[in-house]
Amino acid sequence: MPSHHIVFTGGLLADGRGSPLRPGDVGVTGDRISAISEPGVLKGQQVFDISGKVISPGFIDAHTHDDRAVLTSPDMLPKLSQGVTTVISGNCGISLAPLTLPNTDVPSPLNLLGGSEHFVYPTMAAYVAAVARARPSINIAALVGHSALRVTVMDALDRPASGDEITAMRVMLREAMASGAIGFSTGLYYPTNEGADIDEVVALASEAAQAGGIYATHMRDEHDHIEKSIQETLTTATRADIPVVISHHKCAGPQNWGRTASTLAMINAASLRHEVALDAYPYVAASTVLLPQFVDERIRIVVTWSQTHPEMAGQDLADIAAAFGCTQSEAAGRLHPAGACYFSMHEEDVRRVLANPSTMIGSDGLPHDAHPHPRLWGTFPRVLGHYAREVGLFSLEAAIHKMTGLTARRFRLPQRGLILNGYHADLVVFDPTTVIDRATFDQPDLPSAGIELVMVNGRVSYRDGCSCEARAGRFLARRGAFQ
Repeated sequence: MPSHHIVFTGGLLADGRGSPLRPGDVGVTGDRISAISEPGVLKGQQVFDISGKVISPGFIDAHTHDDRAVLTSPDMLPKLSQGVTTVISGNCGISLAPLTLPNTDVPSPLNLLGGSEHFVYPTMAAYVAAVARARPSINIAALVGHSALRVTVMDALDRPASGDEITAMRVMLREAMASGAIGFSTGLYYPTNEGADIDEVVALASEAAQAGGIYATHMRDEHDHIEKSIQETLTTATRADIPVVISHHKCAGPQNWGRTASTLAMINAASLRHEVALDAYPYVAASTVLLPQFVDERIRIVVTWSQTHPEMAGQDLADIAAAFGCTQSEAAGRLHPAGACYFSMHEEDVRRVLANPSTMIGSDGLPHDAHPHPRLWGTFPRVLGHYAREVGLFSLEAAIHKMTGLTARRFRLPQRGLILNGYHADLVVFDPTTVIDRATFDQPDLPSAGIELVMVNGRVSYRDGCSCEARAGRFLARRGAFQ
């Protein structure tokens, strides 16, 4: 009998470490990579001839808001169709657990995950059990959102937490880390988080650090005071003695375009003394909740959803304001609660951040928007096809490293992100000559081209443009967590 269940033969191997592509065969047995060899050596019960294609580790989305999506849309087609096999959820201080919100309005930005009927997990253990029941098609690792903790514990969010409130949040965070969470996240830019001072954040980040977790942050300011926010982030991480990830790094607003040269210099210098990483998406537009205070009347803003005016999804805020006969800020208030894409970045800054050696790739897609940002469906093929192949911003091997090995190492995902014997068989096969994003701001849910096969934990989960019946994803618990 052949010694491997599945063999991929004839392809070019990208190992996830940035090493040059090389011809090689990959054997898979059960849920593990069981052999890597020269071409034509391995024998398998099922053989895929992938001549002319690249086989790489499955892509790891460093920044998602897929907490609820893995439960309510477990096929996870927006991610599988890009070659994504693992997502990091709970970013920007926004997580589905630990939080219950029975029959109440969900404050922004937690409402990006849906209505109160979805916030039914008082502990991370309850959420982990729900993921197991849902059997999503991809793996998920979870951060604990600061907003979820604050909304649970505090009676007012516009102030720092008291000592007793911090203690209560630490107890919740301790349970979450013990149940498998990989770390703690903040969204200090948002109303639910901005009242926190650095001492509150340090106390909670320290709790995560004691369990071996990481700290990810949507900083307090990505606009005029970005250097001050970077310094706050670095001070927090140093005081808490915890590795830090700066989320979706950008310099937003026309007045700040070009400043990534100095912000990246700050981050790179700090990384010589402390473990500092960052993630980014390959677009000039951000996407989040629509609030009047986020509207500056200067940049283009496209509405992605609105509870009061759902018919406005996909339209420019300027056009809506003109129809309403009011300012854009006033229109944002009339659309609230709502979401939007903000065209706040410059292409030169996007390229500079993407090319930085410490930058991981994260989609930051919002799966529950009525008219989502195209990054939900297109991020990873866009990096491979547009920025690596067409623009030449970096090599294909470097791009894959930013999506795989680098991300697995930063988020402490053992035996994932590389093609090595004994590692989990999360793999993607793609055509390097045709891989490209197809989703646009007008048609944001078009699947990408060139992704031919995706394997999750040894099961073929996506092939030839279609998801398969296999739903082999897992909750990836932090090493040492009680499971």
